[in-house]
Amino acid sequence: MTKAVASPSVRALASRRGIDLDELARRLGRETVALEDIENSGRMQAPEPAGHWDVDHAAYGPVAEQPVSRMAKTASRRLAAAQTLVPAVTHHEEADISALEEIRRRLRPDAEKRGVILTALAFHVAILTKCLHAHPRFNASLSSDGNTLILKQYFHVGIAVDTPHGLVVPVIRHADRKGILDIAGEISRIASRAQDRRIRPDEMGGASMTISNLGAIGGTAFSPIVNPPEVAILGISRVQTQPVWDGDAFLPARRVPLHLTYDHRVVNGADAARFLAQYAELLTEPRRLLL
Repeated sequence: MTKAVASPSVRALASRRGIDLDELARRLGRETVALEDIENSGRMQAPEPAGHWDVDHAAYGPVAEQPVSRMAKTASRRLAAAQTLVPAVTHHEEADISALEEIRRRLRPDAEKRGVILTALAFHVAILTKCLHAHPRFNASLSSDGNTLILKQYFHVGIAVDTPHGLVVPVIRHADRKGILDIAGEISRIASRAQDRRIRPDEMGGASMTISNLGAIGGTAFSPIVNPPEVAILGISRVQTQPVWDGDAFLPARRVPLHLTYDHRVVNGADAARFLAQYAELLTEPRRLLL
């Protein structure tokens, strides 16, 4: 892996503009990066933020300062780059998960025998894997020059984990080869390791797609940010009980909001609608996972 050689002033400018120096050096085909390379990179068109953030806040009242962790700084650079470079669109959908919750209730004793907590997230991982099989453009990455679409032949699912130290995205490798209880056990394991800051480098990166589940916290909708170099991310909001008309009467149904953000350079609106429609169908009829 190329490690960019750059002066402190170049590194400072790159940080302000959200530019990954190592990636830029690889694009340039050399190890050194100069100021003019940053100016000509074309990777960040937004104005420098100094004029907006360099404010003496203490002039308006008492303040306290807290250093930003290295993990948070890394996430900040990636998110800033994603928002600037990716023309993102979010598609929203809802699905009835009453049948899924009944299956989960029936499987819970088997899970407990294995010491596994069977959450709905395990089903989301399995369903996402099925949809990635059916829609290969979502299991892809775009080359840095935008000329090549890299279609992945593996199915690794990233799980966004909120920790006291910042957002971490460990990855479930080869999710397509695992059963629901195996996936549930791995989710518990990697989430616990993330909370304790014991995640290894080989347990992160290389995901086909990421799931960001805020259902346990709250909220009815949000627009997750694509996690480069992935081309899409799935957001899940809190499940709600809603009245649904069955043709004769309104009946209570458990419905989950879904939010698919995608890179419009790779995926178009029709692709996203079909992807999320299949995803919602599998949530509503989880027995189709066996087909």
